Amino acid sequence: MPDATLTHFNPRGEAHMVDVGAKHETTRIARVKGRISMLPDTLALILRGDAKKGDVLGIARIAGIQASKRTADLIPLCHPIPLTHVSVDFTVDEANPSIEVLVTAETVGRTGVEMEALTAASVALLTIYDMCKAVDRGMQIGEIRLIEKLGGKSGHWQAE
Repeated sequence: MPDATLTHFNPRGEAHMVDVGAKHETTRIARVKGRISMLPDTLALILRGDAKKGDVLGIARIAGIQASKRTADLIPLCHPIPLTHVSVDFTVDEANPSIEVLVTAETVGRTGVEMEALTAASVALLTIYDMCKAVDRGMQIGEIRLIEKLGGKSGHWQAE
């Protein structure tokens, strides 16, 4: 572990917002993946596009983008940052009935966009659950994780 210091605590052990004022503005990108598993019939319903509540993946995409913009309202010590781009893309796995989400969030700023990408992925998957829970309450959301981060002092990081 390169730096085992928790940055959201001051020397007295109190929670605080990290001071990023001295950091340089750089292009910062974060990519996050997550997955929702479901019954084959639920996936078929989503793919047909005739779910009672509408276009499940289209609505989940918008929900993820919207959530990324509200991250600082949800995570208490997260800085509000100006996002320059957010994409929410889905990959369907019919063999293992599931949908993978890939979120890319970008900014030019003094702090990273990992939390915005993680929030977007989580909310996109929760939206799929919400829209399909009437037919499949056993859906499972998981595997939400940062897969790549670029920019800032720590540079490029990629999951193994």
